[in-house]
Amino acid sequence: MKRLSSSIRILLKSNPELLFSSGSSPRFWMNQPVPGSSIYDRVNGSMSEALKSVVVKESERLYGEELAVTVLVTGNVEKLNRLDVGNNWDFLDVWLHIGAYSPLGPLGVGENAASLALVGRGRDVAAAKYSDWVRLRKPLEKFRPPLTTELLLSNDGDHLLEGCITNFFVVCRRVKSSENLYGGSLSEFEVQTAPITDGVLAGVIRDLVIEVCLSEGIPYRERAPSWSERELWEEAFITSRSFHIHNLFFHLLAYILA
Repeated sequence: MKRLSSSIRILLKSNPELLFSSGSSPRFWMNQPVPGSSIYDRVNGSMSEALKSVVVKESERLYGEELAVTVLVTGNVEKLNRLDVGNNWDFLDVWLHIGAYSPLGPLGVGENAASLALVGRGRDVAAAKYSDWVRLRKPLEKFRPPLTTELLLSNDGDHLLEGCITNFFVVCRRVKSSENLYGGSLSEFEVQTAPITDGVLAGVIRDLVIEVCLSEGIPYRERAPSWSERELWEEAFITSRSFHIHNLFFHLLAYILA
């Protein structure tokens, strides 16, 4: 809910055309605060109604079986035009898809490593999660090598930001006494991932990894992993709530910039 509210706020302020399918810009709403409680009420109300008519009946579900819920919030220009400034957030339509949750197999276990390829630049308005990214990232697919798990993004061909649908982490040896790779004393390890300010999505599992690092005293730094410093990497992994991808070793199949 927090990220949903944040995404709506970001899109209203910077790219309203990504929220309103008609492309209209609600100028007088762009600087209005987006109360999280309003988003919660609308989504929770829709969820309650949708769950009443889920195709998979409760009696037919296996014990402990999870449901996959997709929530899409869009701006409705017609409703917006009928509202007074600052009145309410009834111009937001909530769309839901509910189905059985079927996670992928255990990637990154044993020899089944994740394979990544660098194929393009980072996305615009990365701090917001918006459905148009599905269409915008489609041209990158033509650069996907065979058997590649995920496509990575970078603005300079060296600093790795994130995947198209994942966050990217490395565990690397730290240069303790110097930033000079060849003059410092290599000791200890740290977890690295690109900061939000570099243009990456604050993934749910990304936040959990950071939380674990902080709670367990694992050295952690928000810094875009550098491909030119890959000799310091001990391992790398990608994370995504959608695919439950955790602790994945990988090899880079291709290094291509679109």
